Amino acid sequence: MQLTDERRTHIRLLCSELIEIAWSDTSGRQIRRIANLEDISASGFSFQIEKSIPAGTAVSMLCRMNTLTGMVRYCRSCEMGYLVGIELDKAYEWSVQLFRPKHLLNPSDLVSYANPLSCG
Repeated sequence: MQLTDERRTHIRLLCSELIEIAWSDTSGRQIRRIANLEDISASGFSFQIEKSIPAGTAVSMLCRMNTLTGMVRYCRSCEMGYLVGIELDKAYEWSVQLFRPKHLLNPSDLVSYANPLSCG
C-alpha cells in the first residue's frame, strides 16, 4: 500500500447533510443540484453528487442562510455518482458558527475512544 502526502492545513471533519450546489456549465448555463456533504474543513469540503463537475469549475454551496464559494479541485467517479472536492475561495473560511452540518464528527475524537490508555 502506498501512502500519499497529506497536504491539508486544516482538520477535515466528517459530516453528512443535503446541500445545494450551483455552478455554470461550459455554455454558461446555471446548474443547481442537491448533493450529500461528506466532509468539511476551514479551507474546503467534499460532496457526492450524481453529475460530474470538471476540475477548475467555480461552485457555490448553498447551506441554509449562507453561501460558500470555491473551485473544484477533483471529481472522481464513485459507487453512487461522483465525489467532488472543493477548495474554498481565499475570502471564505468555513466554521461551525457559519454553518454546522446536522451530522458532524471529528475523526480524532474516535482515537481517544479506541485507545483505553487515553482514559483518565
